[in-house]
Amino acid sequence: MTSPPEKSTAVLAIATGGLIVGILDITSAFITWWCKGVGPVRGLQGIASGLLGSQSYQGGLATAGLGLAIHFFVAFMVVTVFYMGSRKFSFLTRHAVVFGLLYGVVVYLFMYWFVLPHVFSKFRHSVSNDILAVAVHMSLIGLPTALVVRRYSQGAMEQQR
Repeated sequence: MTSPPEKSTAVLAIATGGLIVGILDITSAFITWWCKGVGPVRGLQGIASGLLGSQSYQGGLATAGLGLAIHFFVAFMVVTVFYMGSRKFSFLTRHAVVFGLLYGVVVYLFMYWFVLPHVFSKFRHSVSNDILAVAVHMSLIGLPTALVVRRYSQGAMEQQR
């Protein structure tokens, strides 16, 4: 069973990591969408369309808000999975940079080769999109996840001493 300080550390690590990763990733999405002529509301509705289908584009700010909520839910889950793994395998936080970058690749593979093709039937890979996606997942998702989890893991270890 987890002790109270360890539970609060988990909550802080996951909350902080989820917010940081979610903000970094959605910012990169906004920039990518802008370069393609897609506004933030339309892009967020696109995320919601994975759940609602094409009618999400008729939902205005409500479905854009749902898309943003889905995005942050995924960000929190990404951090939660790494946090839970780091409790069993401490090398994930001892070598946070290496395993954060590798975790970004794992998250990319899961999202782009399993989730997106199953949620969006018209999803297609392209070399330029995939290279950008791998770079974003490594630098803006995996690395910050590992560094935040390491930061809170070190704090928990110091409290136990």
